[in-house]
Amino acid sequence: MSKKKTPQNTEPTSDNANDESEIEEVEPTKVTDSPEDNPDSTDQKDLDPIEEAQKDAAHWKDLAARNQAELDNYRKRMAREKSDAIKFANASLLSELLPVIDSFQMGLSAAINEDPDSIISKGMEMVQKQLEEFLTSQGAVLISSVGQEFDPNLHEAISQESSDEIPSGHVISEIRKGFTLNDRLLRAANVIVSKGPQAEETQNES
Repeated sequence: MSKKKTPQNTEPTSDNANDESEIEEVEPTKVTDSPEDNPDSTDQKDLDPIEEAQKDAAHWKDLAARNQAELDNYRKRMAREKSDAIKFANASLLSELLPVIDSFQMGLSAAINEDPDSIISKGMEMVQKQLEEFLTSQGAVLISSVGQEFDPNLHEAISQESSDEIPSGHVISEIRKGFTLNDRLLRAANVIVSKGPQAEETQNES
């Protein structure tokens, strides 16, 4: 005879039921960024609107002050350039006129040597005076040379000569007059420079 299989009980045991009842569903936790991970959020929370407005105002105030300083410098530079342009506008004309004046003065010297009391000499002297007044009115000033110490910024040495009266390094005579225009060199003076006494020169050579 075959044996009958008894059906097995598939229901959970009491222990399993108790375990299942004790297990609770755990809700997933939300991960929030820490202040260190998101510094912007902290700044936004901690930043006072009044302080932010004050910072913006200080920034724009500094920018306005910088722009104002740049504008003032620009105006001063433009005024200086305009002033220089007015002062030296006739520099080229005067430079070309000086050789003509040199030739006129040579003719005047010849006329005076011929007859200082003649009408021609007197007339040319009047013209010379007018030319000198014109140069002065334009800001041209005659450079003092004879007896002065040689200055390479104002003088151009043509040669050197011995002199018992003029110290070494000083101007003995002037070949061509020099001028400055509003404290700027217009034309250097051509001069002869002293080498000192002849005896001193010979001693130095020996």
